[in-house]
Amino acid sequence: MSTAVETALAPVTFTEGAVKEINKLKDQQELSDDFGLRIGVEGGGCAGMNYILGFDQKKDGDQIYMIEGVKVYMHKAHGLYLAGMQIDFQDGLNARGFTFNNPNASSTCGCGSSFSV
Repeated sequence: MSTAVETALAPVTFTEGAVKEINKLKDQQELSDDFGLRIGVEGGGCAGMNYILGFDQKKDGDQIYMIEGVKVYMHKAHGLYLAGMQIDFQDGLNARGFTFNNPNASSTCGCGSSFSV
């Protein structure tokens, strides 16, 4: 089984707010230790590609990262689209939810969950 890669080499970062919310959600779902946070992309959405963010078990082709104490699974091919991305959690009057600041996106949709490269 693969070992976790150091945080410095991880393609994405989390803000403090994102880490708090991720840990809260994981605790609420009472997941076993073999679950981690899956980050990735899939075709679709109004701008061409959607972000994937959710708890999952390791799959073939995944790389494992420890980011701010959070175990992250990401398929090797997705790093190209997500390198340098910062994930934040907003809990304000105008918006509530995870936001993706992706320097690789040439455009994003209005809802912020879809992008194109």
